Amino acid sequence: MNISSTQDAVIKREEQYGSHNYHPLPVVLKKGEGVHVWDLDGKRYYDFLSAYSAVNQGHCHPKIIAALVEQAQTLTLTSRAFHNNLLGEYAKFITEFFGFDRLLPMNTGVEGGETAIKLARRWGYDAKGITPGKARVVFAKGNFWGRTIAAISTSDDSSSTGGFGPLCPGFNNVPYDDSEALKAELEGPGGEDICAFFVEPIQGEAGVVVPSDGYLRRVKDLCEKHKILFICDEVQTGLARCGTMLASDHDGVKPDLLVLGKALFAYFRSPQCWDPTRPGEHGSTYGGIPLACKVATAALEAWWRTPKPAANSYEQASTNWPGSPISLARGRGLLNAIVIGGNGGNYSEEGVAWQLCERIAENGPLAKPTHGNIIRFAPPLIITAPQIDDCVRIIERSIDSLWDTPMNFLSYYFY
Repeated sequence: MNISSTQDAVIKREEQYGSHNYHPLPVVLKKGEGVHVWDLDGKRYYDFLSAYSAVNQGHCHPKIIAALVEQAQTLTLTSRAFHNNLLGEYAKFITEFFGFDRLLPMNTGVEGGETAIKLARRWGYDAKGITPGKARVVFAKGNFWGRTIAAISTSDDSSSTGGFGPLCPGFNNVPYDDSEALKAELEGPGGEDICAFFVEPIQGEAGVVVPSDGYLRRVKDLCEKHKILFICDEVQTGLARCGTMLASDHDGVKPDLLVLGKALFAYFRSPQCWDPTRPGEHGSTYGGIPLACKVATAALEAWWRTPKPAANSYEQASTNWPGSPISLARGRGLLNAIVIGGNGGNYSEEGVAWQLCERIAENGPLAKPTHGNIIRFAPPLIITAPQIDDCVRIIERSIDSLWDTPMNFLSYYFY
């Protein structure tokens, strides 16, 4: 991918002085508005990643920015050592909006996940009578919810865990989209020590893996039968990313504990899961501060009141194209992915998804590979149908130019 000397200098400066814990595309962004971002040279792109679904409302939404500026000039940080005038108002607004009993404000999705595990363990000891120190949380294979020690301890991805042991005990994995495997775990040896099942309604980092219809309902029923908590990680899928308010709504289930992040940071619990914590046992220095409460309220109001013409337009199933560079497309709503290779030909060589992302970026949209041969597409929810049409054509042309294979398969997928 060709970049200017100006952008190259900025990238080299970051590489010289910054930690190399990410591998970004060679584009240096300086401005964002709505569904678009601009690089240092003034080139405009479609944002087709939305900061991993953190920018559902679009870049620099004027109402969110106005709320940020207003509160920044009034009161920003108090810590939870004192009350502030916005936390109660925000908590009431957001719990009523989502239909949950209580809110525990966190700062990041992984912090919300850690909180859910911690409270599930305490609930297991106090409500279920699990022997102290024995509580276990079951996860689905392919999960990804962060890079902390607890988060990678639940992972089955060796690239996440290698060299960071010893890992945290008390976690087990079962195959994703396999309720029978969860049932066997719950009814097998040590099943009485399980306090929760923690799952993504759609696995984002694994490559937008969509479970079969009814999967969440089946595992929810198992959780109720065996008296364990059903925890949904909706960090990437929440706030209408997948066409419904929460992706778990697709199966008509309500989690006992809900973890949100990216577009809105929060951790919720249902009335069925009473609050097991006492003052001093858990907290977050910046959770619930005035600035965060003001901006979070504005973000939710902006999302609710902004037209989302394309957000509910797509109810895709997995689609195959034998013999094409793209072996599979899958997703729901505005969270989708394409899988490269697997149909024969020279489409599966290492780095091919990266090459395609660079080619797509040269033509307009910015996207990012995951797991080597998968590219995720997740534009801001305010994107219009004509804009999606434009991006679909660009992606098809980019594939054509890379492999000299005329394609219009995405048109069939989306329409």
